[in-house]
Amino acid sequence: MLRLFFSILFFYMVMMPSQAATIKAVQVYTDDILLDLIKENKHLSQVVLDECQLVQDIEARATIAAKPSFQFLWGDMLAYGVCVKKDIPLGLHYMREAADQGLPEALEQLGRYYHIGKFMQPDIREAIIYLKEAASLHNLKAQIRLAEIYNNGQGSPLDFPELYAQLHHSVTDDKKTHKKITNLLSKLATKMPERIVDRAKQGKY
Repeated sequence: MLRLFFSILFFYMVMMPSQAATIKAVQVYTDDILLDLIKENKHLSQVVLDECQLVQDIEARATIAAKPSFQFLWGDMLAYGVCVKKDIPLGLHYMREAADQGLPEALEQLGRYYHIGKFMQPDIREAIIYLKEAASLHNLKAQIRLAEIYNNGQGSPLDFPELYAQLHHSVTDDKKTHKKITNLLSKLATKMPERIVDRAKQGKY
């Protein structure tokens, strides 16, 4: 029995520390790093890659510090059940919290969800409200989706010039996206008088 006791003691004193040393400590993300991950849609996969070690830190920064980037991440984690128990209503709540603080990615995502009816019933009016705000904050995904909505005959013609100006002055190095924007602008231009299109190209609307 005594021999067994010392064997167990040896294991905890010698073997366990060496195993613990192999576990990589993960530092909580900075706002800039997290925003880059969100823009690339890699925020959830990064949490998984970090073996869910930062769940408590993320929750604290979302619920206590009320940082919009962390509210967005925490909302996504809850909505999709990543490293936490799935809770869609609470997840949407934190997405809205981030959107209320003006996070473009949160505004775009909620607009997209209302548009396609993900987690909620489709609501084109709510979709346009969120997408317009995200588009005004230079979110290209929101601008493109909004142009598709307008080209499908929805939305107010009074808003067309502003979106045309935003897309006309948008920047992307992706050839496929560039071509898509060109096509959307061409279709949107047919819905406005030429003089309005010219003014929109000059940023006047």
